[in-house]
Amino acid sequence: MGQARRVACIGEAMVELSMDTAGQTARIGYAGDTLNTAIYMARECPGVHDIAFVSTVGTDRFSGDMLAFIESEGVSTAAVARDDTRLPGLYAISTDANGERSFSYWRENSAARTLFQTAGGRDFSALDGFDVVYLSAITLAILPLSIRSGLLDWISGFRKRGGLFAFDSNFRPRLWDSVEAARQAVSQAWRNCDIGLPSVDDEMALFGDKDASSALARLEAYGIGIGALKRGADGPVPINGEADPALCFDPAQKVVDTTAAGDSFNGAFLAAYLAGNSLGEAMLAGHNRAAKVIGIRGAIVPRQESG
Repeated sequence: MGQARRVACIGEAMVELSMDTAGQTARIGYAGDTLNTAIYMARECPGVHDIAFVSTVGTDRFSGDMLAFIESEGVSTAAVARDDTRLPGLYAISTDANGERSFSYWRENSAARTLFQTAGGRDFSALDGFDVVYLSAITLAILPLSIRSGLLDWISGFRKRGGLFAFDSNFRPRLWDSVEAARQAVSQAWRNCDIGLPSVDDEMALFGDKDASSALARLEAYGIGIGALKRGADGPVPINGEADPALCFDPAQKVVDTTAAGDSFNGAFLAAYLAGNSLGEAMLAGHNRAAKVIGIRGAIVPRQESG
């Protein structure tokens, strides 16, 4: 598992407005769940893995600045398509006194929703040559049904050819036509998953699990290769792996903004695990990274503050 890998992180990058506590001013950034993971992965293992972001953006200034930012973080944008008829999505983050976030989105017609679409149907050739493919249920949700189904079928073939598929269910109800559609797509993804990185809150909300133990049992029953069920301050537990009782998952020292907690966990976990570290070491790396990220405002924390 320890050799250098070519990793594709598939999803949507958006313009991020991070509001101050008074809600009067905002800092402009660029983020998106799978992009956040790509960036934190690149920060954890600079020069080790070849990490690429796969998406579609516009040809406007915001899109250009976004691509420059992604490249500055050591993540390739060679597989990002450009659409001159659409713009990137936009979202604003507001946080309460406890660091809990609320979001306002403008993404219904974003360029990323055209990902893998061609005049003749669908084209997944942008994913050729990668060893690992990572995406989330947000990625699946923004794609038209025919593209979503085609992508999941492509992933099945990709795994048969020796590729690894990593997935996070990251459930956002407003992005789906129905809970049933989300359950069907996410279940199919879990059944094809080599590295699972779900959050317990998402799994309970989508599948109605009564507690973390029930969610873990269901996830393991899918046949996920290995992974971690994220439980926030309680620390992760292994999926289809042995827990190390010696590991200590210390809670965050302060909570300012929980944006990208799970995304940063995923990035650090994948960086550690693909570099040949044990499951326990990868879980600890993910937990420690997330604990630092939630102490600073915004999805992508400044490099000098990221630890």
